[in-house]
Amino acid sequence: MHACHCPTCRRQSGGILFSVDCGDSVEVQGDVATYASSDWATRQFCPACGTGLFWRSNDGGITMVSAQAFDDPTAFALEDEFCIESKPDGYTLAGERPRLTTEQLWAQFAPPQD
Repeated sequence: MHACHCPTCRRQSGGILFSVDCGDSVEVQGDVATYASSDWATRQFCPACGTGLFWRSNDGGITMVSAQAFDDPTAFALEDEFCIESKPDGYTLAGERPRLTTEQLWAQFAPPQD
């Protein structure tokens, strides 16, 4: 499980977005609404209640499902935190783990340099 502190995720979730990377293996049954939240990803949510369910990269390769969408979110260990420079000063998550800046996070997805 990952914790994202970016402004978009905090607005969507009302706090920290705890999510699980499900790659391209998510299959949706039923109605899901889509919001194009950036040039590179969309966010899917329940059209009846507005609950955020997941975000997906436009190429379909990354799908980050809200940990709260699972029956037992405690089954996932917190691996890392993203966009740590955007974290408000009012909280700090306990424990030692990688805490990546936005720049460090995006560097993981950059194409290899020739």
